[in-house]
Order: sequence, then structure tokens, then C-alpha cells
Amino acid sequence: LLVTHVNQTLAQTSEEWLQNHDLSYQKITLKDLLLKGKQAKKSGNGKHLVFDASVITEMEYKLNMAIEQYHKRVKWLLKGSKKLFGLVKGDRVGVLIDSSDANTGFGRLQDFQQSLLHLMDEQLKTKKSLFMLSFGSELECLWNNAMDLNLRTIEEARDFIRGLHPSGGCNLLKAFKKILQVKDLNSILIILGNCPDQTSSVLFDYVQQCLLCRDLPVHAVAYDTSNHLTHETLKKLADHSKGRYHCYNSSDDREVYKVRWSGTECLEYLIATDSYIIMCYSIHYSKMKITRCWGEFLIYIEGVYELILISTLLYHQSFDIQLLLKEAQRAVDVISKIKQMRTGMLGDALVSIENEVKYSSVGSFIYLLYLFYQKAMQQFEWHDGSTKNVHVDVAMLYEYQKQLGSAVKTYERRIEWLASGSRKIWGTICEKRVILLVDTSVSNQAYIIHLQHSLRLLMEQQLGNKQAFNIIAYGSHPKMWKPHMVKPNPENLQSAWNWVQNLAASGGRNFMSAFRAATENGEDIKMFGGPQALYVISSGIPDQEEDVVCSFVSECTTGSELKLHTVLFSIDDYSVSCVLPTRYATTPQTADYLRNLAHSGNGRFHWFRETGVIESDDVTAISREMDRAVHYSQRCSMLVDNLSSQMICNGDFNKKKKKTGEIKQIEFIEPRPTALTLARMV
Repeated sequence: LLVTHVNQTLAQTSEEWLQNHDLSYQKITLKDLLLKGKQAKKSGNGKHLVFDASVITEMEYKLNMAIEQYHKRVKWLLKGSKKLFGLVKGDRVGVLIDSSDANTGFGRLQDFQQSLLHLMDEQLKTKKSLFMLSFGSELECLWNNAMDLNLRTIEEARDFIRGLHPSGGCNLLKAFKKILQVKDLNSILIILGNCPDQTSSVLFDYVQQCLLCRDLPVHAVAYDTSNHLTHETLKKLADHSKGRYHCYNSSDDREVYKVRWSGTECLEYLIATDSYIIMCYSIHYSKMKITRCWGEFLIYIEGVYELILISTLLYHQSFDIQLLLKEAQRAVDVISKIKQMRTGMLGDALVSIENEVKYSSVGSFIYLLYLFYQKAMQQFEWHDGSTKNVHVDVAMLYEYQKQLGSAVKTYERRIEWLASGSRKIWGTICEKRVILLVDTSVSNQAYIIHLQHSLRLLMEQQLGNKQAFNIIAYGSHPKMWKPHMVKPNPENLQSAWNWVQNLAASGGRNFMSAFRAATENGEDIKMFGGPQALYVISSGIPDQEEDVVCSFVSECTTGSELKLHTVLFSIDDYSVSCVLPTRYATTPQTADYLRNLAHSGNGRFHWFRETGVIESDDVTAISREMDRAVHYSQRCSMLVDNLSSQMICNGDFNKKKKKTGEIKQIEFIEPRPTALTLARMV
């Protein structure tokens, strides 16, 4: 019953949720605060209100807890499918999906399908019935009527989403005519990523006439579009139908959280910081230790929440989020009024706070306390070079060292895994859309078999789970296996292996032509959105100068998801039968060239030979973490050793103190018997 209640609470809209969680319901508005004050005797024409300090403190605490609650719900609304499509209401929903060329073409289709599948799994499958329709120039209906949801119909809906394809224009009016004929619907969800073919006036007139005296709200979603006409059309459509409007734009979202917030971690940090402040506030409130320093905390909280409110209201056009943030703004306004009351004024009225502690906290350095802490604690060098007095908990340090040991073992297993199979040659292939650039210059004539073996291992072990791939062999001119990237199904992998077996070494190392052939392929960009990574395997330096190549690669990869990774397979020396390269360089010079090239392309450098891996950025990063873990373990051991030596010294001192202060026992002397006692004994 409890879980059901929680789910029903979360499924409520912000308007419904605020009925039981707004400031008025919790009685923490400014009006409620003024009712708790007492009016003192009039002095002049003004009013004089008197408040108890505990009342003010309790009100501040409840307001901060309310703000924390609102922002937790905002954070919940910005997760999963709710961030992309908002909170879908109604239990009998008709879904209109825009499958126009502009919304599903140009590499957008797969991300759009994944978002719709996420929406289906998270929200739509909990509805009672569902009707799905995709519209472009023509309509495609999944069913003729709204269907009750069960395992079969849910799987049919998933298959329908997976089968979406570009279908011309965006005939929203025709889709509306179709869905308004479907019976037993209480909500319509429109997912639009393009401007409709019809004008807004024609569309609104038709919708307004059809929805007259009919309660059928429209949940309008502008999905990843920056066209202002689309936003205006959906806003008016939601207003006319008394529905809701939601906007999602991936580019604007990145701009908000990366430029304005410096990463999503910043928003999480602010929320975590506010939680910590409220926790500290509640602890002090429970002890009834109220000091003026809490005014500084309230100023900080007010500034943080104003920043969050302004930024989120500007960039997140969601009705649910706006309601919550406006309510949080009301709480911030009440906190500012309380801050004004502490100065003694509230508008034209005088305010007095009774039973408030007037002592200010001491902020200066006290040498006696420093000596006391120095004797009682251990001195530890901090990361900024300063020395801190820390308390040593041996049991906690032991548990921490066990965790460090477990982490080091995990790192060791990871390094062993990286040095096995095709990862020993190529490293890890992390991206989903990759192109392999293979050096088939005349210098590699004797090593073409090794290159073929390396490519076979890669296709067997790492390419099977990718989205698309291609292979380009380059000498003096690039030679592509396919004109564009293809999916790595068994047929394509076998075809690629047959092509690799026929590779022959010839020409120089014209890397620039191969790089441009991989990055400037219009068909790759149209079908898959372009490659995410290029993996170059070579035994020498390219024909072009290092500065020219690195600057060109850096310019091409800046601001995009494309990365360039380089792999160097080492050849100790060139045999007599081997042809010398067009540009000769020593092995260290070649490694420096390819390393700088990879780092210019935001990628990783990998260097191997037959005996094993010589250098790898993946292994280097893990080794660095292992060194940090060893260093932290040594610092823990140092703290425990210092504590042990201090305990030994204190133990010897206590023994000496016991010996000096020991009281000698006096020998017991038996009393001499009297005459009466002797007579009785006889």
C-alpha cells in the first residue's frame, strides 16, 4: 500500500502535487508567520510586533525544507523520459508522432526512436489504453482503435516505434482529423520536431471547433527543435485545449548545464550543499542554539536558489517545473522578509524578537585551543600544503585501506584485460560508429600479414556490438572498403575480412587524404550522423609535417564528438629487402608524432610490439590511479604509526606516574587482649 501511494504521488502533476505541498497547505506563508506574532503596546502611530525566537527559527527551518522538497521534485522531473516529454497525464492516451524528413532524417532517427522507447517503457505502458499514429505526408496507424495495454500490445507498440522512417512533410492537420475520430481517449500526446505544413490559424480554428464542449487536453511536446514557429504553434495548441506544453532541446540543455552551470555536477553540488546546510540547521535548531551566523547561511541559500530559479525558468519551458519553481520563489521571498524582520523592521511596522541569543561567534585564532588540539590529535599535511589536526579512527582507516586494496586489485584485473586479445593491439574500441585507417604503405610490405591478423582479431572481438563501421586502407591514395559506413552484421564482417585479405602494400603514407575521406563523407553524415572515432594503425610518421596535420585534426575535432586514436606497431629495424619509407624517423620520433596527433584529436595513443604493450594511455591512466591508491595507503599507515608511538609514550608516562603516586600499605597489628577477654577465653 505504501509503494502504491508513493507511485501515485509521483505520478501527479505539479498542480495536483502542490495542493498538498504548497506553502499555504504547510502554513508557512508570511501571513501565517504574522499571525504568530503578538502586538505590543502602540508607541506612536506605527505598529509594534513581537515574535519569539523559536517561532522565527522554526519558520525558517520549514521554509528551507520546503525549498529542498521543491527542488528534489524538479530534479525528478528532469530525469528520464520526463525530461524529454514531460509528465504524460491521462489513462487513455492517443499519441501523434512526427515522422517527417526533418525530424527523423539527418541522423536523428535512432536517437528519436530510443527516446520514444524510453517513454514507452517508463510512462506509456502504465496506461489503460493507447492509440499510436505516425504522420508525415501520409498517416501510418498502429491500430484502428485504442487498444488495451498488455504484453502483446506493448511489444507491438515497441515494434511500431522501431519501424519509424522518414515520410516526407508534416501534415499535422490530417493527423488531428484521424485521432479525433478515435473514441474513448481522454488525452492526446503530440510529439513534434518540425513546423507543420498548415498555417497556425487554420490549425487552431479546426482544433477549437472540434474540441468545443469536449474535454480532451493536448500534451504538446516540442522535441529537439529550435524553430520558433513550432514552439508558438504547440503553445497555442495546448492553451486552446487546456492542455500542457513541454519543450526539450538538446543543444539548449547542454548550453545551460555546461556554460551557465559548468556541468551537471554543479547543479547536483548546489542541491547537496543546500541539503547539508539544512541538516546543520536542523541540528542547531534541535539544540536551540541560535546565533547570528545563521543569517549568513540564509543569505547564501537565498542567493543559490535565486540563481537556480532564474536560470531554470529561462531555459526550461515546462509547466510542471515552472509551478514548482514559482512556489520555491515564494518561499525565498518569505525568507527575505524574515531576514528583514531581524533588522527590526517589516514594512512600516517595528519588529522585536525575544529570547534570541545575542552572543556572536568567535572567529579569531586562539593559541591555547590550538595547543590542546595539537596534543589530542594527529598532525596531517593537507592537499593545499597546510597542516591540519585530525582525529584518527583506526577501525575506519583499516576499512578504508581494505577498500583501497580492493580497488587496486580491480585496476590490476583491468590492466590484464587490456593486455589480452585485440585490446593488446588496438586498445578498447569505445565508440559506436568507427572507421579504421590502415597504413598499407610500401614500408609495411613485409608486415601486411600482421595487419590482416590484427584486423581479424578486432572484427571478431570488438566490432560486433557497434552501430556502424568502415575500413580505409591508405598508401599514396585512400582505398575504401565501402562507400559509407555499414552495420557490423555477419555478412558485412565476412565481406570486410575478404577485402582485408586482398590488401597490398604500395605508395607512401598520405594520412591527410585518408583522414579527409573519412570525415568529409556526406553519406555517412546523412545516414548515421558521421563517425564518432577514427582508429589509425601505422608503423611510421605520415608524409605531411606534424604541425600541419595536428592543427588540421584539432580544427576538425573541436566542437564535435569526433575523436582520433592512433596505434603504433613497432618495427625495430628495416631489413635489406624492405623498402625505406618516404619520410624516415626513429622509433621515439615516430611515437612522439603519433602521440601528439592523437592528443590533438582528443583521442588516445597506443604503442605495441610482438612482446607486448609498450605504452598505452588507458594503462597509464589506470597506473596513475594505482599510484594514488598506494600513496593514500601510505598516508594511512603513517597516521596509525604516529598514533601507536604516541600511545606508547603516554603509556610509559602513566606507569611512572603510578609508581610515584602509589601508597604503601601499613602492616596490620593485632590488638592486645584485655583481662576480661582472657577470662572469657579460659
